Amino acid sequence: MVTFFATNLKTDAYEGIGRIGRIPVRNLWLLMLYASDLFRDIEKANVAVEDNPDDIPDLVAEILCRQVERRIQRNLSYGYQSRVAVLGRVRGRIDLLNTERHRLLERGKVACCFDELTVDTARNRFVRAALEELSKIVRRGSLAHRCRLLVARLRRMGVTGERPSHGEVSIDRFGRHDADDQSMVSAAYLAFNLALPTEAAGAEHLSLPDREITWIRKLYEKGIAGFYDVVLSGQGWRVEAGKTIGWLVESKSPGIDKIFPAMRTDIMLDHLGDGRRIVIDTKFNSVVTKGWYREETVRSGYIYQIYAYLRSQEGNGDPLADNATGLLLHPSLGDMVNESVVIQNHEIRFATVDLGATAKEIRTQLLLMVN
Repeated sequence: MVTFFATNLKTDAYEGIGRIGRIPVRNLWLLMLYASDLFRDIEKANVAVEDNPDDIPDLVAEILCRQVERRIQRNLSYGYQSRVAVLGRVRGRIDLLNTERHRLLERGKVACCFDELTVDTARNRFVRAALEELSKIVRRGSLAHRCRLLVARLRRMGVTGERPSHGEVSIDRFGRHDADDQSMVSAAYLAFNLALPTEAAGAEHLSLPDREITWIRKLYEKGIAGFYDVVLSGQGWRVEAGKTIGWLVESKSPGIDKIFPAMRTDIMLDHLGDGRRIVIDTKFNSVVTKGWYREETVRSGYIYQIYAYLRSQEGNGDPLADNATGLLLHPSLGDMVNESVVIQNHEIRFATVDLGATAKEIRTQLLLMVN
C-alpha cells in the first residue's frame, strides 16, 4: 500500500513533472480546469491552456484576480455577522446575564447581542485566503505581486478574519443580489484544489489512497464532461452531464417505484443538425480484464449497462434515440484501444484516452471520439 503525502506544488510543476501513480499532476490540473465553470472564461480570453498546462496555476490566478477586481469595482457583497459587545446604548438583544454579572448598568453600559452588516464574510475571507495561496505558487513575479496587492486591499476594506473552512463556504447560498460572487468563489475553490497529492514524501499527511482514487475518478468524469461542454457547444452540440433517463414502463405494480432503479448517464451529446446522439459512460479502470477463456476481454457488465442505456430509449418519439451511439471511455497510460461493434442498429465503441500524454494530445483524442 502506498502512503500519499502532500508536496510543494512549485516543486512538482517547475522542477519536474509530479505524478499521482503514473498520471502527471499537470494533466490532473487540466482535468480540474475542464471540470470547473472557469474554463469558459479562459476560452473567451483565447488562452491556449493545452499548449502550456504547467501554467495553469498562473491562469487560475489571472481569473481570480480579474474576478476580485471586478467585484471590488462593483463593491463587495455584505453579510450579517453576530456580535456580542458592551455598548452605551441598547442594540439588538440585551444580554441580561452579562449585564448583571458585570454590573454594567451602574456604569451606564449594557451588554448586547446583535447582527452587524460587514464585508468580513466567510465568502470574502475564503477568496482572500485563495489569493494568499496563489501568490506562493504562481510562476510570474508580477502576478504574485498582483495577488498580494489584492490581499492587502481586501484587508483594508475590512476582510480581516481567519480563513473559513470549506464547510462554512459550502453552506453559503447565492441570491439574486450576489450572483456575481459565484465565479469569484469558484476560482477560489479551484485555487485551493491545486494542492494535489503525489506519491513523493512531503510535509502533510493526507487521506488514504482509496479515497484519492475515488476523487480522481469523479474528477475524470467531470473533466471529460466539462471539456465537451465548452469545446462542442459552439459546434451545434448539446451537452448534458448526469442526465437521468427513464425506462419505457408499460405497466407496474404498486410498490415497484420504491425499489426500481433509475438510469443516469455520465455524458450525453446531441447534435440536432446531424441527427446524432452519443451516450458516454466514463470508467476509471482498464478497458479490458482477464477473461475465462482468453487473455483479455471487455467487461461484460459495462456492455450490458451501455446496451440498456441505448435500447431502453427506442420508440419514445425521440428520433435521436433510435440510432444513438454508445461510448465507454476509459483512461489509459500508453496502451490505446479504439474498437467498436454494431448491435441492433446501435454502435458501441470501446475507447481510451491517454492521461499520460501531453495536454494537446489529450484534447485531440477526445475530439476524435466524437468526430
